[in-house]
Amino acid sequence: MHILLTGSSGWLGRFLAPRLRAAGHKVTGLDVAPGPDTDILGSVGDRNAVDRAFEQGIEAVIHAGALHKPDIVRYPPQAFIDINVTGTLNLLAAAKAAGHDRFVFTSTTSLMVSQTIRDESGEAAIWLDEASGPLVPRNIYGVTKLAAEGLCRLYAAEHGLSCVVLRTARFFPEDDDTHRMPSGENLKANEFLNRRLTVEDAADAHIVALERAPALGFETFILSAPTPFDRADASELKRDASAVIARYFPDAPMLYAKRGWTLPASLGRVYDWRHAERRLGFRCSTGFAEVLNALREGRAMPFAHDPSYLSPKEQIAT
Repeated sequence: MHILLTGSSGWLGRFLAPRLRAAGHKVTGLDVAPGPDTDILGSVGDRNAVDRAFEQGIEAVIHAGALHKPDIVRYPPQAFIDINVTGTLNLLAAAKAAGHDRFVFTSTTSLMVSQTIRDESGEAAIWLDEASGPLVPRNIYGVTKLAAEGLCRLYAAEHGLSCVVLRTARFFPEDDDTHRMPSGENLKANEFLNRRLTVEDAADAHIVALERAPALGFETFILSAPTPFDRADASELKRDASAVIARYFPDAPMLYAKRGWTLPASLGRVYDWRHAERRLGFRCSTGFAEVLNALREGRAMPFAHDPSYLSPKEQIAT
């Protein structure tokens, strides 16, 4: 198929485009920033740019381009609406007009996190799956991504366009923009317990979603590394996460100590990955067990960590 990939110069796009070509697809990349996989410079919020892309004979869309949570300090709310909502509508309308049978949308688990969930004030870790709700996003990023999901649902229901929504957990390479302790690499390693996946796994999931979309119709999936925990662990995870981790991984405290790292003392929420395995047929290949294996063997971490990473759109803005 000839795939339109939005966000082709971004962190996910640079991993996804080569995988699409390796799977036998032709890729046309659309992004506001230049890059090796970007063929058309333009914004999804510009219907003319979208139309130019579709003139190339596009047969399916993977919509990975967006403004993200760190962009909140850089762009006004209207920009999030223009890109994340109007941009998605532009692509859906063009896909419908072209008679497409599949559309894959990159969403975020962030839209599931209300301020109450973020505050983690309860007595047990909150278990988040596709049935969790009501959804009350805490910022403009989450609000616009949830609205875009609604548009995908609408086009599936009213126009028969099969849409797969992938709510990805964290996979960015840079340091967290709100948490500084523990250090970036230590924090990322910890997050594989409950709220992170590798960018490679995120890209692979999009390939699977593209293939499976017509059989699924409309479906939403959480993408996160397989958590070792069970719902029955929720109270103890909030009270003493380190003890729970040591029960599942007895040598984890020693491996972390040798690296000078700290295990989380408390976990306030866990993303459940199981629906994606059951229904989509996808399971992340890298989880916390692989992180510990790298520590045991003295290898590099199986995830990307780049504190200096700056998105291509911000590179051209500076």
